[in-house]
Amino acid sequence: MNRPTLNRCPKCNSNQLAIVNGPPQCLECGWKQGVINRPNWDEYFMEIAYVTAKRSTCPKRSVGSVIVQDHRIVATGYNGAPAGAPHCPGDGPEGHPSCIEHGHCVRTIHAEMNAIIACAAAGVKATGGTLYATAFPCPRCMGAIINAGIKRVIYAEGYSKMGVSLLIAREVGMEVEKLSAKPKE
Repeated sequence: MNRPTLNRCPKCNSNQLAIVNGPPQCLECGWKQGVINRPNWDEYFMEIAYVTAKRSTCPKRSVGSVIVQDHRIVATGYNGAPAGAPHCPGDGPEGHPSCIEHGHCVRTIHAEMNAIIACAAAGVKATGGTLYATAFPCPRCMGAIINAGIKRVIYAEGYSKMGVSLLIAREVGMEVEKLSAKPKE
């Protein structure tokens, strides 16, 4: 019986497939044909962060975050206007000078901050938890993450000011890790 030939990994789309004592296996992400390929915990929670980002009301950039304790979600957040305030106009903050200071939108509340606020509003501790974010936290969010007692940050995409945030995180010994795989649409 002939098996179909795979050219690319169906999980990560890599062309790094090999046959090593059994079914085809991806050398980049570990996928194996014929094996239940569950995401690991970090991939699982990052996919949820990407789904959360779809709730964003910011036309400039959609970001989502998830705070996790012991493999359980305690809060989610996405970027957008404060609760009860009108959303940013559809053409973005650029057309509305009052929203912009030094080239940055000051109207939106960032996803990480909203997740921390959700913990506080529900009376749930974030201390010792992990924060998953689709974009690297800005310096202000990194400060809030540290002060909330979160010990680990997993991010998917870079940020222009990530050097400052990374420096702050390293100064306090926070574990920061980039997750390379973005979920499929």
